[in-house]
Amino acid sequence: MSEPVVVARDVGVELGGVPVLRGVDLTVAPGEVVAVVGANGVGKTTLLRCLAGLQQARGNVGVLGRPPVDEPGFWRDVVLVGDEPAWYPGLTVGEHLELMRAVHGPGRLGVRAGLELFELAGCADRAPLSLSTGQRQRLVLAMALLRPSWLLLLDEPERGLDAAFRERLAGLLAEYAAEGGTVVMVTHDPRFAEGARHVALAGAA
Repeated sequence: MSEPVVVARDVGVELGGVPVLRGVDLTVAPGEVVAVVGANGVGKTTLLRCLAGLQQARGNVGVLGRPPVDEPGFWRDVVLVGDEPAWYPGLTVGEHLELMRAVHGPGRLGVRAGLELFELAGCADRAPLSLSTGQRQRLVLAMALLRPSWLLLLDEPERGLDAAFRERLAGLLAEYAAEGGTVVMVTHDPRFAEGARHVALAGAA
């Protein structure tokens, strides 16, 4: 049996003396798509940041057999999609995708396939900041899936997307998992997360 991709045991976080997470346990196997759900303020994004090595926490967290650390070796295997990135000035949509491929190497998609799949082919020569909110979100997701990885950590990847593309994205994540990747995502959309294993967080108070 394969080792878990994510193991979190008794994870707790306090921010400004206020408990945000308390006693959270999570195990994610290779090839799983896991949706972290719960009301606003229960620490879903904080848990994702713990898995990404960006938030100090009590307890134990292991990702791909080692503690998560914010360093290049970790990010070769793990992709985090959260807030919209700071776009590179002067680079077009297509050039952003080409940069991902140049920096990280060939992944599951080529640049042209990524543009077509994420409905960005007609925007390839435009600057990201000229796009709509939904188009920019599709670009962020295309950049994430264009590069090689074993784990996707996604914070509300469905935001800004219409219903049809949410359905397409759910299918793309299922394909990523079927090819050996693993997904942990925070979402507020039950329909988008229908095919995922749900992990519900309760408040820490």
